[in-house]
Amino acid sequence: MSDLPVVVVGAGPVGLAAAAELVERGLSLVVLERAGQAGAAVAEWHHVRLFSRWSELVAPAADRLLAATGWERPPDGEYPTGQEWADRYLRPLADTLGDRVRFGVEVVGVARRGRDRVVDAGRDSEPVTVHVRHTDGSEERITAAGVVDASGTWGSPNPLGGDGLPAIGERAAVERISYRVPNLAEKKARYAGRHVVIAGSGHSALTALVAFADLAEQEPTTRITWLLRRGAVGSTFGGGDADQLPARGALGLRAKAAVDAGHITVVTGFRTETVEHDNGALVLVSDSGQRVSDVDEVVVLTGFRPDLSWLSELRLELDATLQAPVALAPLIDPNVHSCGTVYPHGVKELSHPEPNVYLAGMKSYGRAPTFLAMTGYEQVRSIAAALAGDHVSADRVELVLPETGVCGGAGVFDDPAQDQAGGCCGAPAEPQTLTLSAPSAR
Repeated sequence: MSDLPVVVVGAGPVGLAAAAELVERGLSLVVLERAGQAGAAVAEWHHVRLFSRWSELVAPAADRLLAATGWERPPDGEYPTGQEWADRYLRPLADTLGDRVRFGVEVVGVARRGRDRVVDAGRDSEPVTVHVRHTDGSEERITAAGVVDASGTWGSPNPLGGDGLPAIGERAAVERISYRVPNLAEKKARYAGRHVVIAGSGHSALTALVAFADLAEQEPTTRITWLLRRGAVGSTFGGGDADQLPARGALGLRAKAAVDAGHITVVTGFRTETVEHDNGALVLVSDSGQRVSDVDEVVVLTGFRPDLSWLSELRLELDATLQAPVALAPLIDPNVHSCGTVYPHGVKELSHPEPNVYLAGMKSYGRAPTFLAMTGYEQVRSIAAALAGDHVSADRVELVLPETGVCGGAGVFDDPAQDQAGGCCGAPAEPQTLTLSAPSAR
């Protein structure tokens, strides 16, 4: 199978980093991206500034590949927006990879050639077939030596419902619910002077709190209610000055200041069960009967989950709780670990019973929110080494990550799988200053 390509799914930060690693290893590869551009999901939160610096956002192999083209590396100490990350790094990287990256190609299934998941024979000798659908509706099968699924979780946000399923009435109210951090520079008219509910307690929720608090200062008739499933705010604001990612700590401090200033009404212990309509407004009802009334808009930032539907014919060994690889799950359990306390890991923890098939990046974390881009870059370095047969390098995983007070101790989260939005770097953290003046990565 040495002449077959490795298929990388997703032209986002980790997928393109995987491609760069495979190029360095001299392996044939193809990156399949359903959107029309690299960094498509990143571009959807283009108005948001990350809390990681450029030094933490450029993959080492990608840096070396781009340097050979005369690429101008952004200053290490600056914090890019999603727009800048896509424009100054992801798209130049995709351009450098050239026709190895194919856009407008959606992966709809992956299987072992000629075998469904029940058949034992040939699973370690037959190649993988990747079933794809093009934008014109035509279909294709690509025979591959292996698959690196770096498609992320951006397309599968968690619902408002407190049990992990949509609340009763949530689907019917979808036109008034956003599952992303809104760009208030573009959508000020939608939210100004209205009652907005923000649900969630992760970094995306803190980002939204800061942005909406600024809006409430500009438009005093704007009301902001913050719903938390946990019983108390507790450590939600994170590590503050002790956070080794300073911008992440600053975000928590800004959100806390907004709450302390009275710009935001906090409702704790609220697990939404029903979304009702009342005289043109929404009413959110919890499983204990609490009610939040006269709601105009809801911003749901309760995290994301992996889409595993198109991997159903593969033998994946996933943790029953987090939907992450079983060997990785204990290392990323958000009850125990923060971004910086995750043990460095690679191909050993990411392997499945299905040979040469790997989930990488945010998707490998399942429902855990504590992902950093640097973690994904090290994952794909190890995976590429293994696919190239360099098992010594694949097993030598070294990574030093910044620690945080956000989720560093047992028992910090009431509901870690469903009450955390965003994560550590797979999602946006801090908004641009809203002087009210922001397209897509998996």
